[in-house]
Amino acid sequence: MSNTKSASQSVNCELRTENCCIIGIDPGYGRIGYGVITKAQGREWRPLAYGCIETPVNGVFVDRIAELHTQLIALIKKYKPTRMAVEDLFFFKNVKTAIKVGQARGVILLTAVENNLAVDEFTPLQVKQAITGYGRAEKGQMQKMVATILGVPGKIKSDDAADALAVALCAGQSLWKKRLTK
Repeated sequence: MSNTKSASQSVNCELRTENCCIIGIDPGYGRIGYGVITKAQGREWRPLAYGCIETPVNGVFVDRIAELHTQLIALIKKYKPTRMAVEDLFFFKNVKTAIKVGQARGVILLTAVENNLAVDEFTPLQVKQAITGYGRAEKGQMQKMVATILGVPGKIKSDDAADALAVALCAGQSLWKKRLTK
């Protein structure tokens, strides 16, 4: 896990989880999941927004990641998160896809740095462990737990958005653990 923001800039969100806003990202280049969560004055984490950024399937790759950058900036300006949590690449069968997702992930991380956000990175195993207590949880279990924790009625329709919310929750839980050890 890395943190690109100086300790003095992110102390409010690191030492206290209240009044904290985290944007979680499930990286990709065709469909990028995002989830914005907040915690105010001792309340539970609640979603502000979640969904997907989609780029044109037949678009030029460079144009697609430029669109990703533009839309991420718009989300950051709208919701004003203090942190960004990004899922780490884990395993891809297709090397070409993995390289393109890695490049898109680079754009995502750079966008966070350009906007002075602290950055946390988690593997899918870490996210599953944090949300369900089991690192090999199935996707359906994850979606149900994320919806339950955040108080979202029913199922979160997009897998990518649910994954992004899970990454954001993992970051929030990580902050809580840091607070306990201080």
